[in-house]
Amino acid sequence: MTDDKERPFGPPGRPFNRRSPFFIGMTGAAGVAVTYAAIQLVISARDVLVLIGLALFLAIGLNPAVEWLARKGLPRWAAVTVIIVTTLALVGGFLALAIPALVQQGSQFAAQLPEYARSMRDHHSVLGGLNQRFHLEQRLTELTSGGGTGISLATGLLGAGRIVLSTAAAFFVVCVLMVYFLADLPRITKTLYRCVPYSRRARVTLITDEILTKVGAYVLGNLITSVIAGVATFVWLEIFGVPYAVLLGIFVALVDLIPVVGSSIGGVVVCLVALTVSVPVALATLGFYVAYRFVEDYLIVPKVMGKAVEVPGVVTVLAVLIGGTLLGMIGALIAIPVAAAVRLFLREIAFPRLDRS
Repeated sequence: MTDDKERPFGPPGRPFNRRSPFFIGMTGAAGVAVTYAAIQLVISARDVLVLIGLALFLAIGLNPAVEWLARKGLPRWAAVTVIIVTTLALVGGFLALAIPALVQQGSQFAAQLPEYARSMRDHHSVLGGLNQRFHLEQRLTELTSGGGTGISLATGLLGAGRIVLSTAAAFFVVCVLMVYFLADLPRITKTLYRCVPYSRRARVTLITDEILTKVGAYVLGNLITSVIAGVATFVWLEIFGVPYAVLLGIFVALVDLIPVVGSSIGGVVVCLVALTVSVPVALATLGFYVAYRFVEDYLIVPKVMGKAVEVPGVVTVLAVLIGGTLLGMIGALIAIPVAAAVRLFLREIAFPRLDRS
């Protein structure tokens, strides 16, 4: 009777055999289903995850400046406020100086388009020779008219409007997330460190701090080198009378943010524009970019970044190619810091374990 009162529903059965083929198969199937669902979730949210990653990357890049102000005695919130206000002031000042020149030179470019169109039809001109070889006019017509229909042109304009609006929204989201990440970065890293076992926490903290330092140094150094490239381009084009110096200087500064290939892409575009002046000016501009690329790689970058990002040249090229293939411009931008982090992980964790095995 006692057993019946204590167990009114009867005694429990034997434990389920976890080594049975059925249990192993169900466990494996559940693991595959969860993994597949996680991959699909990442794929569906990849655009948002890219924005979050970019905002975190920029916050880590600005964090050394915040830490420097904090060491001077400012509270964290005040240091973040100073850095954000300074950044916005610099961007606003740059736009205030650049937008009038951009509007003026953009209007000049639009006014010169008919002349460029006539030059493209003249087989004796430089543009005409390029048009005859590469069919530039036909490609531009197909791109702008979509086969010559007004509906295609309207669709293209609407698509361009959507691109502009989505880009503006993405920029706003990145800026807001960057501010939040920058303000709470110590709390975020502390929370992540607590997820690591206590016996390994100190070593993981040191390695992660070193990675964050490398990322911050890279972001700051990359911005400085890009500004130098843009200013040097502007000065060179002003000296030789190449049109649209401000437009091209800003373009070179932006594409120079892409490591390894950015300055080369900008140089090709500038040389093509210099052809509209004369062939000698274009050749001189080509020589200028070859010389500048040499100076940037062997003088400016080592001086600006120093030994903060220790990545061999071949690893840099491969990282940029892989990052650009996977995530486009953003992937190429973050490729070198990621490669530096992987190199540090291999040197401090993977290689010692392999040497002991």
